[in-house]
Amino acid sequence: MTGVAGSAAATLLLLWSAPGELPYRTVAGPGHGRGMSQLGALANAQEGWTAERILDYYYPGAKLGTIPATTVGIRLTAQDDSTLDAFSAAGLRVAGQFVEPGQAAHLTLLPGGGANVVVTVGCDGEVLWQSATDDPWIHPVDPGPNRPAAEHLTLCGGSAYRGALGLADENGAARTVNRVDVEDYLLGVVPAEVQANWADKGANEALRAQAIAARSYVLAEHRYPYAQSCDTTDCQVYPGTDKEDPRAAAAIATTAGTVMVRDGRILRSEYSSAPGGGEPADIYTFEVGPALTDLAPNVVAPPIDPRTQTAVGESAIDVEYRRIGGAASAVGTPLGPEMVLPENAGTYRMFTNGVIISTETLGAQVVDFTTLLQLVPDPVAHESAPTGGTPPTAPATWPGSTAAPTTASTPTPRPTPGLPLPATPADGGR
Repeated sequence: MTGVAGSAAATLLLLWSAPGELPYRTVAGPGHGRGMSQLGALANAQEGWTAERILDYYYPGAKLGTIPATTVGIRLTAQDDSTLDAFSAAGLRVAGQFVEPGQAAHLTLLPGGGANVVVTVGCDGEVLWQSATDDPWIHPVDPGPNRPAAEHLTLCGGSAYRGALGLADENGAARTVNRVDVEDYLLGVVPAEVQANWADKGANEALRAQAIAARSYVLAEHRYPYAQSCDTTDCQVYPGTDKEDPRAAAAIATTAGTVMVRDGRILRSEYSSAPGGGEPADIYTFEVGPALTDLAPNVVAPPIDPRTQTAVGESAIDVEYRRIGGAASAVGTPLGPEMVLPENAGTYRMFTNGVIISTETLGAQVVDFTTLLQLVPDPVAHESAPTGGTPPTAPATWPGSTAAPTTASTPTPRPTPGLPLPATPADGGR
């Protein structure tokens, strides 16, 4: 079964797999001449051919079908054997916790498919907290498709990606996977495989044909147990959001959900930039993927720690924090999300120099760490309170600041996997 390994909560990408190993071949780039010629499609479109006519010429006998919204898993090969280090301008979610703007999450694969999580100020700043999780994924704040750039996940020192980023285990080696809505995936692939300015040269139909071919190809792939495809010319070129272009996006939108089908299954529609226009392919020499009805549903929301409190609008703690002066006040800046007090007595939130609690009888008020320990006697279990009565040392750069993280090296050495959350003032407390 093709899917993303490493978490019972992970969404399966396809509910289908083929027996045995199949010989995979390079798709993009000049030379192989199988299937659609991208240059031929350009010339055809400039002669007035529609995308449907172009595809009918290069893949005779293939039918067009429509898929529901679905996701794909893409192996980011440049990340092989590496930790996963990422941030987002809008913040992100990892290990059931919200990571604020200006902070970065670092995931190291653990035996069994989980990950050690370290959250830092920026990509290479002070460690704020750490934990182990059996969900080795970094989730955007909103898991839906077509989200704004501020919500995309950005690799430290690398590209930005729509969707979620996670780690998978391949025979003991770490692999990074981008789990992304297929239409969002095409926003990166189409302008990387062909030129978006073809739309300005009378060849918008070639962009539409490319979108349908690329969508069909990736949905018919089943290369790895943990991901369907990769991001290089061995599969389809996918540089994340680096080359996204509104002209390509418009062409993709007009073909949304359209794929090529052979005998009821999605056709692995090979193509290349072979010169000379290319020739019609024998579609029975191409592999096929799942049936249209065998695709998994779209991205689901990430698991959230039930101990955190998600407020709609301002919470009582937010109001009190704003009243006392916010980040300029004596309590400093937030160290994490609001958490639920034992027995649902109320909520609390940690700050660099104190705590704000909110209960029905007391309202919202500032307390010290000793008072919090009386209310939450097992702070390690709550993964948010410090293990001592002294406030943590304020970091050099405030957590939650809106400044973009730097792209220098990540903290070294990283805390040992499996240790509890930082428990000393030097570690920033939590």
